[in-house]
Amino acid sequence: MESFPHPSQGALVAHLLIVRDQDASRAFYKRVFDAEVVREKDPVMLRLYGTWLILNTGGGPTPDKPEVVAVPPENHREFSSILNVRVADIDTAYRTFTERGARFLTPPVQRPQERRCFMTDPDGHLIEVGEFEPSYLAAHRPEGDR
Repeated sequence: MESFPHPSQGALVAHLLIVRDQDASRAFYKRVFDAEVVREKDPVMLRLYGTWLILNTGGGPTPDKPEVVAVPPENHREFSSILNVRVADIDTAYRTFTERGARFLTPPVQRPQERRCFMTDPDGHLIEVGEFEPSYLAAHRPEGDR
């Protein structure tokens, strides 16, 4: 239990994704992001950089959510959630993740505050990979950190 996402005090954040195939999704996050597999299945639990990712198949209502059904994305052209991965070097991350099998929608695109690109996992969950521009970070640093 020591490696499971359960704080001894305070709280932590985990992101749950509903997937069609736990094995395929686990393999994707392990291969592309080098995620640490903490639990293999039902649900998959991954330690991913500084957070937790939980992958589970859909299902019907439960007593604690009596009118809610969990389903993976149906349309890859719409999203309601994005897993956001901030990196120190977008070019290295893009190259590394591509070599590991990620398929990006475009190469990194320059925006005023960042360079970013998007990929999807096997179920179509959108994943943003981005690097803030140093000038943007400097301008938005809290007063005490300047």
